[in-house]
Amino acid sequence: MSNLSHAGHDLAGHPDASEMRDRYARVMGGRDVALVDAPVFLVGLYCALSPWVLHFTTSQTTLVNHNLIMGIAIAVLGLGFTVMPQRMYGLSWAMCVMGAWMIVSPWVVGSSPDMGVVLNNVIIGGLTVLLGLVCAGASLKSSRDRS
Repeated sequence: MSNLSHAGHDLAGHPDASEMRDRYARVMGGRDVALVDAPVFLVGLYCALSPWVLHFTTSQTTLVNHNLIMGIAIAVLGLGFTVMPQRMYGLSWAMCVMGAWMIVSPWVVGSSPDMGVVLNNVIIGGLTVLLGLVCAGASLKSSRDRS
């Protein structure tokens, strides 16, 4: 019978310890903000559904289509951050731009929007910019750590 006891054994002396550490760092790289992925997806989902939640589908038809498309795009970015974080976190700056566009879009895309529509898009845009900045900061931090 072989001794299966691991008491007193440390992996630091293992010949592949540095390779295992590097592999773990590579797999977990860019995942400093894994908790941001779900809020990004939820903000996108709400943005897509907000015309029906706030009932402005008849008064602002162009803004309905705009929010639907932008919401789907933000939600897809959130899913991408989850599935392929190392590739997608580079797009976090684009998410900041999308958030800024959501803030000004009621006046550019809509036609004389009321306060509820404006406030809805400003809040969605602000959250999108904030989450994009968090993702961008984590991306910059992880790229500096790898260098």
